[in-house]
Amino acid sequence: MIKIENITKVYEMGQTQVLALGGISCHINQGEMVSIMGASGSGKSTMMNILGCLDRPTSGQYFLDGVEVSNLTDDELAEIRNKKIGFIFQNFNLLARTSALSNVELPLIYGGGGNRRQKALKALESVGLANRASHKPNELSGGEQQRVATARALINEPSIILADEPTGNLDSKTSYETVQLFKKLNETGITIVLITHEADIAAYTQRTIRIRDGRIEA
Repeated sequence: MIKIENITKVYEMGQTQVLALGGISCHINQGEMVSIMGASGSGKSTMMNILGCLDRPTSGQYFLDGVEVSNLTDDELAEIRNKKIGFIFQNFNLLARTSALSNVELPLIYGGGGNRRQKALKALESVGLANRASHKPNELSGGEQQRVATARALINEPSIILADEPTGNLDSKTSYETVQLFKKLNETGITIVLITHEADIAAYTQRTIRIRDGRIEA
């Protein structure tokens, strides 16, 4: 599903070049649940941005489902993000004044498609929140907000979910429930890549890729 070969990423900071990724290669098979671990500044978020087609590598090749995406146009990358990849972020990124249902509908509004309400309700039902569809984020617990974010990531039926520190703002009980939800989604065939710095969260995945100073350590 995912294959990267000798990927580098260099950021220009004025007259200084900062090497975020120093030539990493790895693969993730379809249907796997994999964690990417590393300390702050290790390069794991940069790697996720590249895997999610949110950023381009400076050099190297990235194959997604057999297609090299490294040099695609912005429109082509946007199409891949909309159709193949679901994103879940640490801060949930929900619209504060909008209901859970409307938050879940957002990708369909941007990407087009009918039956938005029915699809959003189905996605909320899949994460156990159909009864909270009309609630706004400030009326939901942290775990419930994460479930709304997960439902939003599922709305376009992606083949891959990228979750960046999804338990970072949750207590231990809610973190466990969140990871169990990811495991259930993985059992349906969705490939899940979990970015985390927490070893106990990574332990729930099938395989861990450890990054240190922009390189794969193990």
